[in-house]
Amino acid sequence: MLSKDIGIDLGTANVLIHVKGRGVIINEPSVVAIDNETKKVLKVGEEARQMVGRTPGNIIAIRPLKDGVIADFEITEMMLKYFISKAKVKGFIGKPRILICAPTNITSVEQKAIKEAAQKSGGGEIILEQEPKAAAIGAGLDIFQPSGNMVIDIGGGTTDVAVLSMGDVVTASSIKMAGDKFDQAIMSYVKKKYNMLIGERTAEDLKINIGTVYKGSRHDKMDIRGRDLVTGLPVSISIESDNVREALQGPISTIVSAAKSVLEQTPPELSADIIDKGVILTGGGAYLHGLDLLLSDELKVPVLVAEDAMSCVVKGTGLMLENIDKVLKKKRLFG
Repeated sequence: MLSKDIGIDLGTANVLIHVKGRGVIINEPSVVAIDNETKKVLKVGEEARQMVGRTPGNIIAIRPLKDGVIADFEITEMMLKYFISKAKVKGFIGKPRILICAPTNITSVEQKAIKEAAQKSGGGEIILEQEPKAAAIGAGLDIFQPSGNMVIDIGGGTTDVAVLSMGDVVTASSIKMAGDKFDQAIMSYVKKKYNMLIGERTAEDLKINIGTVYKGSRHDKMDIRGRDLVTGLPVSISIESDNVREALQGPISTIVSAAKSVLEQTPPELSADIIDKGVILTGGGAYLHGLDLLLSDELKVPVLVAEDAMSCVVKGTGLMLENIDKVLKKKRLFG
């Protein structure tokens, strides 16, 4: 039995794995819970995420990836090992070839760290591919024609903005402003405005359930619990959609600026194509309420949310896996 080729979207928030011929078989949070005293891994993925902010002192829940790159090499390796063994891709002959997606502007040291972690986790040949390219392919764009396609991929740690044509990235920008920073902005806002401390999971719930970035487009309310900074006691308050919009103004304007700067650097012929086709939003951040409307207003082009936006990158790696031998023949984008 031969090993299966696999594609990995190694995200700051989630790890998604696509196995050739089987589709996406793993989609779990990039979290590892370890015993701080023995350094033993206790839980990985969704079970570890449940522990975030809720563990006794000797157990810590770690997110080994930060801003799209490896922050803790050993823990990343343990996490990948766990997911790759769960995917059951190892055969009797050879190790699986692994295609991994990475942000567009990571350094050669960061590229090497990703490759090494994948190899030590049981991978054979490791190919690195650019995230926005995989996202565009996964969103169903034909990037191999001589016409412009623009994609904004908003993950947990990074937002990648790219214009693609003829199968390659023409202009791109990768910024460390994405889902995690949105949650932090909500936490800071609640702390400043209400003198109340809330955790990451509460901030994320607010963002998903009542959040919006477009004025007047949502009027929901949600009760949240946290700790009063003055008394130190638990309190409950009601937050509205408009509060979340205010909290997210800063982070969202950074993404808008990055998108504008990529458009400004784009050759005029390709810009004309983008006006016709619009911009495609991918990644978990694409689901942020009102983001498509806001970007459309700011960029003066149509903006559409990709179907199953969260899985676009891993779907793209899956489609590249189908043609992995051609990908290998081409000069590797990351050398």
